[in-house]
Amino acid sequence: MLSRVADNLYWMSRYLERAEHIARLIDVNLQQMLDQSPEYTNQRWQLLRACLSLPVASEGQVDDAYSMTQRLTFDTTLPISIVSCIDSARENARQVREQISSEIWEHVNRLYLEIKRTTIEEMWYTEPHAFLTSVKEGAQFIQGLTDATMNHSEGWHFIRLGRAIERSVGTATLLDVYTRAFLHANAANPSDAQGHTQYLSWVGLLRACAAFEAYCKVYTANIQPAHIIEFLLFNAESPRAIRFSAVMIQNALQSIARATNTRTNKVERIAGRLCSMLEYDQIEEAMYDMHAYLENIQRQYTQIHNVIGQTYVSYPIDAALIARGTA
Repeated sequence: MLSRVADNLYWMSRYLERAEHIARLIDVNLQQMLDQSPEYTNQRWQLLRACLSLPVASEGQVDDAYSMTQRLTFDTTLPISIVSCIDSARENARQVREQISSEIWEHVNRLYLEIKRTTIEEMWYTEPHAFLTSVKEGAQFIQGLTDATMNHSEGWHFIRLGRAIERSVGTATLLDVYTRAFLHANAANPSDAQGHTQYLSWVGLLRACAAFEAYCKVYTANIQPAHIIEFLLFNAESPRAIRFSAVMIQNALQSIARATNTRTNKVERIAGRLCSMLEYDQIEEAMYDMHAYLENIQRQYTQIHNVIGQTYVSYPIDAALIARGTA
């Protein structure tokens, strides 16, 4: 497979996953407005900024529900807005139309056109939840089509790889932001640890990861921060858990290496080390310094991403020949 094709498939998948993730975050925040006090509004949108690594609001810029939804959904100048992510996914898909099925291309294109012809006024004054759900379901449908209509060869494995990396990074960032905000708040004010706001915030984290029902099947509806962190970090069966995605990344890398006859010891070693850490570490070890633990995980994902690029995308021709044993 050409490096350009692998890169396009990888990024198409990442952008679709990112669009779904952002749509879910906006939707959860809007729904929580109905249950939480107005005093919590500013903190809620500040958390959203932190979860998406947005810069602090500039002078004169308001972090209210309408303006944040407009920016994160329809602002074409913002690279992480939904419309920008879907546009980027569509452009990557367009460049490899011969490698994906016609059904995938049709639905990527359809999702893009539906978002482009919707305005913030139409969305806001009709039903924001319905629009954001259509974005989430559109991205999920396309991901399902890749499994159902593509050969499970190199290209499909790059799509899986992009999806798993993007999902893991999103979950790790959410965990980092929420634990810093609410574990510290609990320590400073233990009497409020089980309060209404705290409860809704941790439920919001699970919903932001599409993991509330999966969590309840393991821990019932007992909302405990340590259980939530353990579930999102170490659960081997939930597709939204970091450990589950790490195993998917390792499997995809091994499959790509076999299919391309490429020796990728470095990236497989990083992925294997990460899987081992998530398999054998205990929640007490992680919670000793959650920020450092999650930073380490995100650093390893950055290394995996960089080595994938060096190995399969931007490699020199001599290195490629040596790797394939033909030089």
